[in-house]
Amino acid sequence: MERIQLRKMHINQSGTVSAIKASGELGRRIRDMGLVPGTELTIVGRAPLQDPVALRLRDFTMTLRNGEADQIMVDVHEA
Repeated sequence: MERIQLRKMHINQSGTVSAIKASGELGRRIRDMGLVPGTELTIVGRAPLQDPVALRLRDFTMTLRNGEADQIMVDVHEA
C-alpha cells in the first residue's frame, strides 16, 4: 500500500486517510469536515486547472483546495 498526499491522487482512485499533517485552525477545519484517520474516500473530479479536487466520502461529495489536500496523507488502495 502506497502513502501519498491527497492532492497527488488520480480521478477514480480510492484510499484511506492515514494522517492529517496540518495543525491549528486548518487541522481542526479538516477534521471537522470528516477527514480523520480511517476515513475511506474516492477522488471524483478536478477543476480544469487541477484546483480544487472533488472527493466522495461518507455519502457526500466535497471539494478541497490543493493547499488543504497537501495536508492529508492517504493510503492508496491498489486497483
